[in-house]
Amino acid sequence: MSNELKTTEKLTKKDINNAALRYMFMACNTFNYENQQGPAVVYGLNKALRKIHPDDKDYQASLNSHFNYFNTTTPMANILLGASLAMEEADGAEAIDTVQNFKTGMMGPLAGVGDTLIWVLYPTIMGSISGYMGLQGNPIGAIIWLVCNFLFLLFRFKLFHIGHTSGIKLVTALGDKLSVFTEAASIMGLTVVGALIPSVVHVNVPITFKTGKVKLPIQSEILDKIMPALIPAVLTFVIYKLIASKKFSTTQIIFIIIAFALVCSFFGILGV
Repeated sequence: MSNELKTTEKLTKKDINNAALRYMFMACNTFNYENQQGPAVVYGLNKALRKIHPDDKDYQASLNSHFNYFNTTTPMANILLGASLAMEEADGAEAIDTVQNFKTGMMGPLAGVGDTLIWVLYPTIMGSISGYMGLQGNPIGAIIWLVCNFLFLLFRFKLFHIGHTSGIKLVTALGDKLSVFTEAASIMGLTVVGALIPSVVHVNVPITFKTGKVKLPIQSEILDKIMPALIPAVLTFVIYKLIASKKFSTTQIIFIIIAFALVCSFFGILGV
């Protein structure tokens, strides 16, 4: 495939704006505890993806990939989703795995930045100013808040376009090194997920072995000596295997974990 063909844009500005609007409208409305913003991503991008993937199998594969777990600060997601469209636009079905790894690796860091700037600083500063003016009976406070939110909406559309433009440049610059980028994105995604295990999954063994005057805490003196967060890592591995087996749905696995946790907690085998 020539570079000229790779950089040919199939999506118009209207397509990008439509994808951005559809995602922003559904980002919170379809949020769930299985794949979180995954359905919103599919709803937002499906029309653009249909244009990118005329082949039904490629289109279905792309939708299935975007249905995977996705969660980040919603305005920052516009950058990732714009870049995702650009990658699939440039390399078609070959970019599907790369897009998924790219989203997995970047959604965490962007959420850290977005939560601080968008959900903390912006409403705190502008909301305080507008709220204080409103308490004083000044209607300009409400007008300022409405204008700021309208400008912020336009900015979110701009973020989608920035992501799309950057995504095309990224794929074009990589060229034949796309496979290297795929592997690097996979490693980054696995690293991010792996780093979350000890901070998110809290499981320990509260049992203390006693014989005579000797007391030996199983968790601190044995398991932690072997590897810190060993039990969370093992539990995560088992859950991953259950998901990979496709014999249980994610919802069923959640109920299995709840039942297992209740039984182990009742008998004092495991704690948090």
